[in-house]
Amino acid sequence: MAAQIMGPNGTTRGHRRAYQPVSAINITPFVDVMLVLLVVFMVTAPLMTVAVPVDLPKTQAHTLNQDKEPLVVSIDSEGKVYLQDKFLKIEDLVPKLQAISGANPEARIFVRGDKSLAYGRIMEIMGRLNVAGFTHVALVADLPPGGRQE
Repeated sequence: MAAQIMGPNGTTRGHRRAYQPVSAINITPFVDVMLVLLVVFMVTAPLMTVAVPVDLPKTQAHTLNQDKEPLVVSIDSEGKVYLQDKFLKIEDLVPKLQAISGANPEARIFVRGDKSLAYGRIMEIMGRLNVAGFTHVALVADLPPGGRQE
């Protein structure tokens, strides 16, 4: 048995070693993409809220922690009704809600009414939702300045 003389790169003289792929995974591009996506979501998330300007009344009530995004009905200071951020005639509100929710009476609906509105206008909306069979309807309010959430 003859001894082989090794060259400087681990090859024997006159013979080349076959290329060996590196088994390590380069995660740098993956991290770069994830960071870009994180920045995009951080910038766009605040824009996903309802854009109807409503001056909500203040309350000390606790916020609700829920997993599914509710449908939001807003009534501005002029009494105009919006579903999410789209203006609707009051007659079209219930059919539109039923179409969006798939006639699911368990769909959560948040009603946001401007504090300058008459109580009757907000109750008119609540009454229509109740007659339509929606059972999970809630009124939305803001915390007072300096108010604490516990």
